[in-house]
Amino acid sequence: MNIALATPPAEATTIQEVTSPSGLTAWVVEDYTLPIVAMNLAFRGGASQDPDGKAGLANLMSGLLDEGAGPLDSRAFQTKLEDLSVTINFDVGADAFYGNLRTLTTNLDEAVELLRLAVNEPRFDAEPVERIRGQVIANLRREESDPGDVAGRLWSATMFGEHPYGQSRQGTPDSVAAVMAEDLKAFHARTLARDNLHVVMVGAIDAEKAAAVLDQVFGGLPAEATLNPIAEVTPAVSQTAHTSLSVPQTTVRLGGLGLKRDDPDFIAAYVADHILGGGTFSSRLYKAVREDRGLAYSVGTSVVPFDHAGAFVAATSVDAANADKAVQIMLEEIARFGEEGPSEEELASAKDYLVGNFALRFDSSQKIARNLLHFQLDNLGIDYLERRNDLIRAVTLEDVRRVAKRIWSQPLSIITVGPGES
Repeated sequence: MNIALATPPAEATTIQEVTSPSGLTAWVVEDYTLPIVAMNLAFRGGASQDPDGKAGLANLMSGLLDEGAGPLDSRAFQTKLEDLSVTINFDVGADAFYGNLRTLTTNLDEAVELLRLAVNEPRFDAEPVERIRGQVIANLRREESDPGDVAGRLWSATMFGEHPYGQSRQGTPDSVAAVMAEDLKAFHARTLARDNLHVVMVGAIDAEKAAAVLDQVFGGLPAEATLNPIAEVTPAVSQTAHTSLSVPQTTVRLGGLGLKRDDPDFIAAYVADHILGGGTFSSRLYKAVREDRGLAYSVGTSVVPFDHAGAFVAATSVDAANADKAVQIMLEEIARFGEEGPSEEELASAKDYLVGNFALRFDSSQKIARNLLHFQLDNLGIDYLERRNDLIRAVTLEDVRRVAKRIWSQPLSIITVGPGES
């Protein structure tokens, strides 16, 4: 299936759905403007698959797949990457394990072989495991004094409790220390498979070559992943949580109910959130908290769709003496928006911005690959690029007011990090 994609300032290109001889699929965008190929990939699962007591396992593995694989130890693998000017990275989210490759076309074959080794034959040798583990734990220690990081962890724990979404993707110093090489090998074996794989390739590569790359890199993986079932979860509301830090400002996170990506009201919620707090300088909360009262440098909101939950977050950081005032203003503004919704003018302005700004998300091969991968993971369909702006334009005032009442007329949890006890 071919879908036209406008990528300014370049001419319209085409998204192709390519199927390899073994049955693997990828979305491919051919673009010969530069002699570069970008590949983004994901395996469903992610940090939510971390075993009990070993939070951070998937994150640790993401730092080790390029630290030695197949016949190449860590130094040899990294030297190959450097000599070829190839970039291979891995990362983990709550619901997926991500990877990406960037290479010049002249080095494509060697780059693909390195990616194959990393995905299929990671070594997990003792030296890189301990080195990367030490880096992760050092980062965790540093984050213990960073208000934003502490607030993010506290928000997740407050909203989701014992559910996998409630634990940090990076884990804790103790949980990361508990991960052994055998754990990494077992996690790799059960989570990286062909049936939970998503791939996008963008750049100087045609469909025939893309199909061959698919089979070379992923054809040797197990047919099926063995993922633990993840329960649906409703975020906790009407909770309060505080962590004391000796800092001059209080970091605030509000949390509430949201929508999953497949909810019919999600697009309306996305537009509504832009008006409330997602639009930065034009949003209601920005005006109420910064412009009208000068309490904070920035304030923002987001609807957060997980695979098994929908949540809402609002965030700001204010002088500690003004924390209570800022929280009260945010709560009142959000509640008012939930009851009344936006005006016709606010809705029209938001839709114009969201439609006009969309093309900027596709002005490079890296951005195209990243966004198309998330469209795959969200099951939006290969034609979503054609449909998306029309979906935004179709949102009515009734839609936005209905979804505002669904989300923002509900109670919120209040999470703060800063000086004092509460």
